[in-house]
Amino acid sequence: MGNLVSICDIKDDVQHILDLAIKIKAGETEDNPLEGKTLAMIFQKSSTRTRISFDVGMYQLGGRAIFLSSSDLQMGRGEPIYDTAKVLSRFVDGIMIRAVEHSDVVELAQHSDVPVISGLTNVEHPCQAFADVLTIKEHFGTLENKKICFVGDGNNVCNSLLLIAPILGMDMSVACPKGYEPNEHILKIAKAYAKEHNTEITVSDDINVALDNVDVVYTDVWVSMGDETEEIQRKKDLSAYQVDLDLMDMANEGAIFMHCLPAVRGQEVTVPVIDGPHSVIFDQAENRLHAQKAILYHFLKDE
Repeated sequence: MGNLVSICDIKDDVQHILDLAIKIKAGETEDNPLEGKTLAMIFQKSSTRTRISFDVGMYQLGGRAIFLSSSDLQMGRGEPIYDTAKVLSRFVDGIMIRAVEHSDVVELAQHSDVPVISGLTNVEHPCQAFADVLTIKEHFGTLENKKICFVGDGNNVCNSLLLIAPILGMDMSVACPKGYEPNEHILKIAKAYAKEHNTEITVSDDINVALDNVDVVYTDVWVSMGDETEEIQRKKDLSAYQVDLDLMDMANEGAIFMHCLPAVRGQEVTVPVIDGPHSVIFDQAENRLHAQKAILYHFLKDE
């Protein structure tokens, strides 16, 4: 049994899961592979794409999902994570959790007797990263020698992309102001992966440097859930990193624009970009379903 708390947990299976997502989307796997399986879905944060993709994904694979908000669980009233992990392990075949603190998911996975899948933490968003690389693969036909640039706040989505990109043969750059760099520990691991796979990772506050030879421009909201008290300062610090048509023109011809959604049009990205010909955001959103189905199949399917 394994877990997906971080891309690091499945670094040797990344290509396999991506290939599986492609097969599942094409209808090339058996019917109802997770028949009789149940997934507990714990949500400490609100969600659209994560909740629906896992719920529908389990249904389409023949299983079922149970939605549990913090208020539905004794964990929300102070029950230890250890106890919750042990109890849920007696009832279900897997646990997906969308959490505030990464450490809570780590602890849940340590004590669970069934696979734990992270639906997002303040450090990583591995399931989103799989949907992203699936979208890039579909658009270009290959990931090898492609380069992705994440523009703005080096957040949880950026962290997971930094880990998955080099494993799949992609270069990655991050354009962010000082103080908004990706997680230092994750960046160190990502650079080690890049060295191993002969790819390149760069972080710069200079947009011109970061956008050199880029095929994918990616951004996310400047004010994530939990950062609302910093909203005024964040808007000020990140204002020069808005993705507009001029910025897109700095990327390679045929470059695509990506955003994990929800987006604030007119803030981190202009309307002509997010709703224009460069944008693949809705393909990207749809691929959350196919990527999540591949992850569920990988972790819950009986060998």
